[in-house]
Amino acid sequence: MEIAVIGNSEFILGFRLAGIRKTYAADTDEKLNEHINKVLQDTSVGILVMNSSDMEKVPRRLRATLEESVRPTVIAIGGEEGGLTMRERIKRSVGVDLWK
Repeated sequence: MEIAVIGNSEFILGFRLAGIRKTYAADTDEKLNEHINKVLQDTSVGILVMNSSDMEKVPRRLRATLEESVRPTVIAIGGEEGGLTMRERIKRSVGVDLWK
């Protein structure tokens, strides 16, 4: 299971330096949607990391798909995560509340 990161060049740079191979630079809304759809089709991706400001740019239908997705589990960094806490996202993806 791999981690994918989608965002602008500055956002993905740190993830590249950390060794994440699947990083996608999306400097336009069109590229953002294109890369999201590509990652959703990639069965090897288990976690998708995005900037929360980019999440707001995604069309409503695609955003709903991302928020409900279990695999890949979508994590928005840098603000609100669509109403779901990290605990709730982990519980949904793993099936068990690890904090109990």
